[in-house]
Amino acid sequence: MKRIGLLFLLAVVFWGFPVQAQRLLILAGAAVRPPLEEAARAYEKESGTKVDLVFGGSGYVLSQMILSRRGDLYFPGSSDYMERAKAQGVVFPETERRVAYLVPAIIVPKGNPKGIKGLKDLLRPGIRVAIANPEGVCVGAYAVEIIEHAFSEAEKKEFRARLVNYTRSCAATAMAVMLGNVDAVLGWRVFAFWAPDKLEVVPLKKEEIVRIGYLPVAVARFASQPKEAQRFIAFLLSPKGRDIFRRHHYFVTPEEAWAYIGAVKPMGGIYQVPPSWSP
Repeated sequence: MKRIGLLFLLAVVFWGFPVQAQRLLILAGAAVRPPLEEAARAYEKESGTKVDLVFGGSGYVLSQMILSRRGDLYFPGSSDYMERAKAQGVVFPETERRVAYLVPAIIVPKGNPKGIKGLKDLLRPGIRVAIANPEGVCVGAYAVEIIEHAFSEAEKKEFRARLVNYTRSCAATAMAVMLGNVDAVLGWRVFAFWAPDKLEVVPLKKEEIVRIGYLPVAVARFASQPKEAQRFIAFLLSPKGRDIFRRHHYFVTPEEAWAYIGAVKPMGGIYQVPPSWSP
């Protein structure tokens, strides 16, 4: 017993007490929340590693990671912010992997009470619309790009006049419809599957979709557990990880997204939002 007590004391002195399980901190865009929460719990059960998640607009959590200098993985809602993270030297580019793919769409309340059938219907009198803040939320930039591509100058002006607000994250964008604050949002198709009893999708025409988004993940330069972070990425790309994303109605290959649209579209990249869309 004395020997056990001595060993315990030595452990306290040299390794600290209490002994904690290995942990990962992931800063992620809200667009990835439902499948990432399930994947994190599955990985915890499989590996014993605790996974802490922080969600928000992709630009906002990137700023949070830079200011705090904490985070093992950066998992934004689209490539736009991963490209910014790489340009700022915040992540290791060689660790970047694409996990899933997103298609823009119009999201309306279940039953579509305003009868919105397409993009131009968002210009009808009395229709209340919201998009995410294009300066901090990736899907907001996609929404602006679609409007700039499909609408005339007069229509763009009319659309901006109908905007009720700019939301701060993907979750807040979907919630704006769920709470009845707006009649429609221009967001990601998967929003409707976050609350299928309250939301539904109005698909965009294939010629209205400029590009599709993808969900990239990479190891952050601030990582305290870089090897464990790499193992988590491998889990996301494994059959088990991909099945989780599929169950949540995310596309896990570009071919799946293109088949849904009915056309092959560019993936990712960066769109420079015109100054006229600044909040």
